Amino acid sequence: MAYSARVLLDSVARNGVRLTTLEVTFPRFVLAEWNTHRLFSRNSASSRAVPTSKLIQRVENDPVVPLEWGRNKAGMSASETLSEDEATAALHEWLRARDDAVRHAKALLDLKVHKQELNRILEPFLWHTVIVSSTEWRNFFELRCAPNAQPEIREAALRMRAAMDASEPRPMAPGEWHTPLVQADEAALDVETRKRVSAARCARVSYLTHEGKREIDKDLELYERLRSDRHLSPFEHVATPADDQNFHANFRGWIQMRAAVEKPRPVAAG
Repeated sequence: MAYSARVLLDSVARNGVRLTTLEVTFPRFVLAEWNTHRLFSRNSASSRAVPTSKLIQRVENDPVVPLEWGRNKAGMSASETLSEDEATAALHEWLRARDDAVRHAKALLDLKVHKQELNRILEPFLWHTVIVSSTEWRNFFELRCAPNAQPEIREAALRMRAAMDASEPRPMAPGEWHTPLVQADEAALDVETRKRVSAARCARVSYLTHEGKREIDKDLELYERLRSDRHLSPFEHVATPADDQNFHANFRGWIQMRAAVEKPRPVAAG
């Protein structure tokens, strides 16, 4: 894997508000910074959902390494980088740490430790993919594209901004729905099915199942499981235009599918 950002769906309502959904890949170790942006709706590929053996293979074959090696100083960001020889030595030590993490992960795997704990030891060296939807991007780009931003999140933010600048949002009328990851050849599906399929795929962070197939029946099963278990964040990416520019949850000018799904269930009388 590598740094990447692509627009999955770009829509603009008659009220003038643009809603954009992107798929972004960046180092797992900057996810905490990413998650401070509270106006984003996001779902991530979970490291605890992947078998440890597969994560070990990823870390061995394609580990994340820092974009640059800043020289230590007071403050949150480096103002200069290491020399070429120093950077080479730093990379060597980083990869030795990767090797140690892999060694300990294999030992814990032999001890039959569950992946929900075990996989965490590999996270500093993993790539991470998220789906993010928002109507509000200005603050994120101002902070994360700045020269003093963490280099790894800055690289992701620059790619996101470029992808959005190159995208032309599609006008969306009232009653239509923004449904990321629903493919062009699935347009004939009825609107409720498209909404449910989209939410399930956003939860999975892919239009494919974990078996690498596109299966609408599996998507609908996942939707029902998410709804029943009240794992509702994937339902935020699916939205319809509002008739105003006010905030509805964390989207401005758009109403999320979550709003309807989250309504309290009626209590049976008697």
